Amino acid sequence: MDLIFMLYSQYHWLYFCLLGLFALLVGSFLNVLIHRLPIMLERSWQQEYQDYFAQGDNPPLPAEPYNLFLPRSACPHCGHQITALENIPLLSWLFLKGRCSACHHPISARYPLVELLCALASLAVAAYYPPGWTLAGALLLTWVLLALTFIDFDKLLLPDQLTLPLLWLGLLLNISGQYVSLTDAVIGAASGYMVLWSIYWAFKLLTGKEGMGYGDFKLLAALGAWLGWQSLPLILILSSCVGAVLGITLVVMKRQHQEKPMPFGPYLAIAGWIALLWGEPLTRWYLGLLG
Repeated sequence: MDLIFMLYSQYHWLYFCLLGLFALLVGSFLNVLIHRLPIMLERSWQQEYQDYFAQGDNPPLPAEPYNLFLPRSACPHCGHQITALENIPLLSWLFLKGRCSACHHPISARYPLVELLCALASLAVAAYYPPGWTLAGALLLTWVLLALTFIDFDKLLLPDQLTLPLLWLGLLLNISGQYVSLTDAVIGAASGYMVLWSIYWAFKLLTGKEGMGYGDFKLLAALGAWLGWQSLPLILILSSCVGAVLGITLVVMKRQHQEKPMPFGPYLAIAGWIALLWGEPLTRWYLGLLG
């Protein structure tokens, strides 16, 4: 920790360069998490279903291990295993010109995009918070929100394996008041869940349709646990604005069919991250407009 403070105080540029490089590595891991966690959950649900109903005509699940570390990453088109040199964050994709080295099939630009977003968001957080536990927690929150954003865009899913630990960690960090008081954090967690839970059931009773999922409740509860109940109005307003802008953009670009449901989790995550860094000045500005 002393070394980190020394770098921060005397070699500012080196501190941010090293942090940016580390964040690129984290972004590479987040790509694995975003892709594999939903598959792992689906296989787990299938196994639980087969074990519960004991139906012999169900096809057996793959026997080989499948987790965040095994099997090794490979090209989904030809099966070529990604080498260490082909797995350097951002640079490998640029060097390979966005194509597999074996079959030359295009590699999605989203992989370097996630890595770049992770690095830029981490640097923004590091520019706001000095080294310490508050910065470490803010970085972890940023990384989990980034993973949740892309998983929800892909699968309309906010896994409990990410949202619930995030909620409890926010409460634990705020025992010492890292971001808000413990009282504000507990009220924020309960209020965040109950606000969207109430909206969900009001919408369902009025229309007979489900407007959002339970994962959205848990994500807002987690954000309330980290940032306190005072941040919830701002997060809801920002998420609605971000959702409207991105939704209109996707429709205009014809990448989002109107009949396909749009996830709300990414907009909550983006709004929560904005509130993490600029919540207080934005709230003061908003209240000034009302006053």
